[in-house]
Amino acid sequence: MSRTRPLLTPMCLAFFLAAAVALPHAGAQTAGRDSLSLADSLGRWYAASMGAHHLCAGLWVVGRDLQRTPGEVIGQDIAPFPAFRWRDSYRWEVDEAAREVTVTAPGIGSRTAEYNGDQGCTILPPGSEDVYFEPAPVPSRLPPAGEQPWPTGDRDARGEFPDVDGEALVAALDRAFDDASLETPQNTRGVVVVYRGKIVAERYADGWRPATPQISWSMGKSIAAALTGVLVERGFYDLDDPAPVAAWREERDPRRAIRIRDLLRMSSGLDFENFGLDPEESYLAANEHMRIYFDALNVHRHAIHQPLRFEPGSRWRYRNSDPLSLMHVARQAVEAEGEAWLAFPREALFDRIGMRSAVLETDPWGNFILTGYDFASTRDWARFGLLHLNDGVWEGERILPAGWTEFVSTPAPGDPDRGYGGLFWLNREGVLERVPRDAYFAAGYMGQRTLIIPSREMVVVRQGPSAGDFRPWFDRLVGEILAAVGRPIGE
Repeated sequence: MSRTRPLLTPMCLAFFLAAAVALPHAGAQTAGRDSLSLADSLGRWYAASMGAHHLCAGLWVVGRDLQRTPGEVIGQDIAPFPAFRWRDSYRWEVDEAAREVTVTAPGIGSRTAEYNGDQGCTILPPGSEDVYFEPAPVPSRLPPAGEQPWPTGDRDARGEFPDVDGEALVAALDRAFDDASLETPQNTRGVVVVYRGKIVAERYADGWRPATPQISWSMGKSIAAALTGVLVERGFYDLDDPAPVAAWREERDPRRAIRIRDLLRMSSGLDFENFGLDPEESYLAANEHMRIYFDALNVHRHAIHQPLRFEPGSRWRYRNSDPLSLMHVARQAVEAEGEAWLAFPREALFDRIGMRSAVLETDPWGNFILTGYDFASTRDWARFGLLHLNDGVWEGERILPAGWTEFVSTPAPGDPDRGYGGLFWLNREGVLERVPRDAYFAAGYMGQRTLIIPSREMVVVRQGPSAGDFRPWFDRLVGEILAAVGRPIGE
């Protein structure tokens, strides 16, 4: 089969070039009949991009047997979810030899996603035949997981404790995987419960395994925090240092006041619109927060070349600009030392804690989109949680700075709800009613969670594409797990 390239009709090219002008803000959708037509057409083209990415990643990053059939990936991971805006009229083509997927929105144009091995799948810019960086293999240097003891490996991972009610745990996981009684299915694909350093409960949906990488969405933001912590531990910079972004260093540039601390707390003050991810308002060039997932942008440039809107540190706003700016800073620091950026996460973090399955996908310029396009298995997320439960120390080796976990689990001063720390969500105000207030968690779209509960010596990981009201469901699940493990809350 010949290699498929992005197809771009004249109409689609006009949409692409005019997007930033025609759609300067959300209100442009209602500015008139022509704007509505443009927004809908551009939205379909963007949705084709996301569909191409998800199909590519389902086939080659996840790689489970069931997902080798493209129609099943579409039917299970894309089409059921309105936010992805998949239409039955879309056509798709898989080029096995080139490892590419092309999705066509009839009458508008096509988008192609390319698989680049350890860098996962990347949406190609319109008219491009390849990415603009040299993909590099970054395999784990660890022995097979079965040859190493837990937690770095999988041997002897399970534990038994007298204060764990095994039958109650089984019942809790039975309910977690039972969608029959729910109005909207949760589609849970993996759950791991770690207590006192050992796995005490674990369950997977059919076709999924402990080592299967799953899309983790914004749990990757917490990886960005950990990678920043590694660099702080290595002495590259401190939390209160101004972020060393060259574009912000002019004497009169107000962005020069943005600190590493502010970026970790999503309190940079950068002007970065976020319309969320839904079928109506997401697929716009003006949706700067979500655009990184469907528009083949240089995500670092997209983040750092934003004007300042608020005083740094004064206001918390959930924006991809901040972790992406952190990773721009990290890339500059790593490459200045002569280290390979693509290998850095594996060498600095993943291999040190046994996260063999982790894949961080990139934009066409080799920048990690780890604010959403990141994959790791449920067990590997449990390892990530354990690293934080153990105050950044892994089997006697300090990986994150002393006090780092306290910082990331402390409310950002600019957040009046006290619900966000350093690229982790917090339970300080009891958002999860059945969970201790000291809990904090990495959270991703559609219910990806890695919950760390220091007072209970526990980590709970849940993965799968939830389409329902996730929070009360998850609160109940964790409450049942807590009731089965150790002392009940309040004792």
